[in-house]
Amino acid sequence: MNTRAKLVALQAIATKEIRRFARIWVQTVLPPVITTALYFIIFGNLIGPRIGTMEGFRYMEFIIPGLIMMAVITNSYGNVVSSFYGSKFQRHIEEMLISPIPNYIILLGFISGGVARGLTVGIAVTLVSLAFNPLNIHSLPVMISMALLTSILFSLAGLINGVYANSFDDISIIPTFVLAPLTYLGGIFYSISLLPDFWHSVSLANPILYMVNAFRYGFLGISDISLALSYAISIGFIVVLYVFSLYLLRSGHGIRT
Repeated sequence: MNTRAKLVALQAIATKEIRRFARIWVQTVLPPVITTALYFIIFGNLIGPRIGTMEGFRYMEFIIPGLIMMAVITNSYGNVVSSFYGSKFQRHIEEMLISPIPNYIILLGFISGGVARGLTVGIAVTLVSLAFNPLNIHSLPVMISMALLTSILFSLAGLINGVYANSFDDISIIPTFVLAPLTYLGGIFYSISLLPDFWHSVSLANPILYMVNAFRYGFLGISDISLALSYAISIGFIVVLYVFSLYLLRSGHGIRT
């Protein structure tokens, strides 16, 4: 395939993935926005005044970046894992794999859908947060770049989950038992500087912690983690998962029977 044909194929796959969640936005975009708004009300307005400040900021201000990032993570992951497994279940992913379309174009197409949904929900949640607290932006480039990197990373993770899933139940195991705990323990609601030494060290093994802190730096200018380290870990995970995803598509693992 020449470059123009590849771009047409990428556009077609990406458009399909975006339209997939956009046409049912009441089910894909609205629920996480409402859920996050409840977090704002419960943790920010009701519990926040009792907590006071965190790292020099009102508790509401402190948790908003983490809650936005949580929405980006879960929706990027959920969009790709459900879409890819649906393609396996309907058996049209096999037609894509035997077509002249390069595997990396197929992969980028699925990632595009995950990134689009993750960022769409993230923007919607950010707009809702304005009803609770004025928007503070310390570094717009850091905020946008980290949201984009995180969305790409968890889109790749969702595709890998979709490859290994053998039933619709399998696509909910990782989000429920791995992704959700890591997200809630990723420094969304607290600073790891408050933790005892042992749990502080354990928390550093959680990759989501680095993304949440870098994103919070974009908003508030504070972070428990070095910004350079956060970017290095995020990009490193993306490279590893991207290469592994290409290997899975090329080998047909869990797809070809």
